[in-house]
Amino acid sequence: MNKSKYSTAHTLPIKRMKALLFAACLLSTCCTWAQDISKKKSPGGRKISADLFGLFFEDINYAADGGLYAELVQNRSFEYAPGDRRDWHPFSFWQYITPGYSYGTVSVETSSPIHPNNPHYLVLNAEHVGDSGVGIRNQGFGKIPVRAGDGYNLSLFAKRMSGAPVSLQVSIEGKNGKMLAQHVFEIAASEWKQYNCSLVPSETDDSATLVVLATSKGKLALDVISLFPQKTFKNRANGLRADLAQLLADIHPKFIRFPGGCLVHGDGLGNMYRWKNTIGPIEERLEQRNIWGYHQTMGLGYYEYFQFCEDIGAKPLPVLPAAVSCQNSGGTWRIGSTGQQALPMDSMQSYIQEVLDLVEWANGPATSFWGSKRVAAGHPAPFNLQYIGIGNEDKITPEFQQRFEMIYQAVKAKHPEITIVGTVGPFPEGEDFSKGWEIAKSLSLPVVDEHYYSKPEWFVSNQYRYDTYKRNATRVYIGEYASWGNTVKNAIAEALYMISLERNGDVVAMASYAPLLAKNGFTQWKPDMIYFDNTRVSPSVNYYVQQLFSTNQGDTYFDNVVKYETADSLFAGGCVQDKRTGDIILKLVNAGSTVKKVNANLSKFGNIVSNADCTILQGDPAAINSMDKPNAVVPVRSTLEVKKDLRYEAPPMSLTVIRIKTRKP
Repeated sequence: MNKSKYSTAHTLPIKRMKALLFAACLLSTCCTWAQDISKKKSPGGRKISADLFGLFFEDINYAADGGLYAELVQNRSFEYAPGDRRDWHPFSFWQYITPGYSYGTVSVETSSPIHPNNPHYLVLNAEHVGDSGVGIRNQGFGKIPVRAGDGYNLSLFAKRMSGAPVSLQVSIEGKNGKMLAQHVFEIAASEWKQYNCSLVPSETDDSATLVVLATSKGKLALDVISLFPQKTFKNRANGLRADLAQLLADIHPKFIRFPGGCLVHGDGLGNMYRWKNTIGPIEERLEQRNIWGYHQTMGLGYYEYFQFCEDIGAKPLPVLPAAVSCQNSGGTWRIGSTGQQALPMDSMQSYIQEVLDLVEWANGPATSFWGSKRVAAGHPAPFNLQYIGIGNEDKITPEFQQRFEMIYQAVKAKHPEITIVGTVGPFPEGEDFSKGWEIAKSLSLPVVDEHYYSKPEWFVSNQYRYDTYKRNATRVYIGEYASWGNTVKNAIAEALYMISLERNGDVVAMASYAPLLAKNGFTQWKPDMIYFDNTRVSPSVNYYVQQLFSTNQGDTYFDNVVKYETADSLFAGGCVQDKRTGDIILKLVNAGSTVKKVNANLSKFGNIVSNADCTILQGDPAAINSMDKPNAVVPVRSTLEVKKDLRYEAPPMSLTVIRIKTRKP
């Protein structure tokens, strides 16, 4: 055997083995180092609800008709009644006019309506038309605002009731009686027929009226006289007022709860809000009295609510009655009132089916009965309904509990994919609150709805409320909350409280300020988030707090990032991260009267971009936005230089949002 060959043959494997061992050690060291780096760049944190901040809409303060719903004619279907208000009747907000020495008669009748749900209509008998005609005038919701050059869709239903066709002139008149736009129909059909045209005013006028005149002799019936701006939100037919809807869209809410509120369970069983009455053609919808003392046309109905949610990327959260009426029914607005009425037990199966039908209408295929109605309305795809609320601020009586449990179990059995939101009464404590939570725990409800309105000081002193709630149990939806006022002090107190909602975003599933909208001069409840009149909007300071939190929501919360020199109940800070963008978001709230020095340790987040976006909402504690000064207090944006060890001085009475981008390694 050749020794050199033998030696070479054995020494090469040994060298290779040493090299492999070295490489393995190096690889192990690199892996350990990489793991350490990975740990440093994966800061952990606590998952929070993806649907934390949203909106709550209720038709209160003329929020729908005369507000968000863009209809310009008031009492378009002649369905107003003394039940709405004592001095109202089917001809309210209409004026009978006989210009130019004309004469005739006008009456409201019910013998031959378009649809049983819409029983009243107007009969106009033009006996002598003179120089102008015989007709009616509508002043809208405190006059009709129009803009020069914009199109307005006029529609009405009419039928001829005399021998010859009748010429019908529709026009928009300015405040001085000047003709701004007009169109003439010939009413020849002896059965109900819809007539449509576009009116384009020649001048802008905030105090216009709609005039409908028979300009030839004859008798005809009229109903559902409607005037809509073509420039609605997303240009939707039967749509929403563009400026108000855009303000809501600008919040970027994760959900919208609708249609109430106390409106849902209504003033007595006959006044409960029934979703099926609010879909389909508007002339077939069943109008009814509003629990807040006016009227609902239902033009803004379930289809429009769902469509709006889809348009702005918010999840729909419809709330249905728990088969009981409001405990304050009959005007018994007092704590512990007993006006609650319950549907008879022999009606419960039918009512439960009504709830189940909503899921089919929203999510069912086109081949299903209720899904086909959604398709017929213009929406072939499902709405992807995920949440349904059952009940609102109800008094927790045995009648309520029995019916709620029946509804809950039925929906859970047939649609386990739907999350039911329960209710625990109108207050943050007390008998109904305790009983409601007992029901929630016994049924293992996924979410319950808490409500509270209080002074700013309550929100400051209760900012640790949810720190003590049980984890991995029934979660909380704060469906209605607000401090009593729209000053900077109120808004900043709410911001302080919202820091705690993010901190407890694993317990608090959703939250929405309430009420949302209030029309100037038609307000039953204050405070509200947005005030408006026919032409102007005024977002409150509270609006901007909600917007800043909602548009800067994260999905993970981090403890012990924000620290400050002295513990103070008037200061709160939080840190979240949006994992989609990698952005780190600091929210700092100073409800005190002096500057607060803050330190944020960002070392756990790896690479950060030094130029951060900084938005500050600040003002005098008593400052307030108004219709005349809508921009008195608004957020101010700037750029802030940041480091891993961020030091910041939070101004007094302020909310600061610092959004920091991160670089990928």
